[in-house]
Amino acid sequence: MASVLLAMSALFISAPSLADHDKEEQDVFGWVEKTTIEPWNIEVKAKLDSGALTSSLDARNIEEFKKGDVPWVRFDLELTDEETGEVFEKHLEKPVYRDMAVRGAGGRDPRLVVLMKICMGDTIHEEQFSLRDREDMIYPVLLGRRTIGELGLLNVNKTFITDPTCDEDSQVIEHHGEGEYGNVKEHLDDADENHDADEDHDAKSDDAESNRDDA
Repeated sequence: MASVLLAMSALFISAPSLADHDKEEQDVFGWVEKTTIEPWNIEVKAKLDSGALTSSLDARNIEEFKKGDVPWVRFDLELTDEETGEVFEKHLEKPVYRDMAVRGAGGRDPRLVVLMKICMGDTIHEEQFSLRDREDMIYPVLLGRRTIGELGLLNVNKTFITDPTCDEDSQVIEHHGEGEYGNVKEHLDDADENHDADEDHDAKSDDAESNRDDA
């Protein structure tokens, strides 16, 4: 009996140590980091904002359309590469993952959400991004809580802690779950073959972020 109690005591004592070890192994990011838009390896600055729920990507000429009964969106990327200074332009067509609406002072602002891949640290993450013209904002990419929760830990007192170092051998963490209009993965496969190229109540903080992007 004594040996059993000793074994149980050792188990409970070691549990916090294991938790601390796991925490130490997590990547740490500052509130502003460099990321790359994949698969084109375009380096941009991203603001990590725990006050926003959904991540946001700078997109122009956003136009929704349908392929059969499936909602799609076409849009243009126009991003300045932080490393080279060159402007990257790309026209994309993607299936809509879901619709969302931001409530701000000007009323409801409907937005379309798609899946995009970014590199943070040495890992590629496929995440939800709402499309929005962020031309007048400092950061072309905003990473909200959904994405931050997948990345690791956020240090709000520091910036540029971890550089993106992804290559063709990097781990890719794909987004799990079906979108509002079904399995968008199937539609993405179709897009690769054919092209070379609920309301979010917490998203009001994303709208508020747009008014204090230079803070």
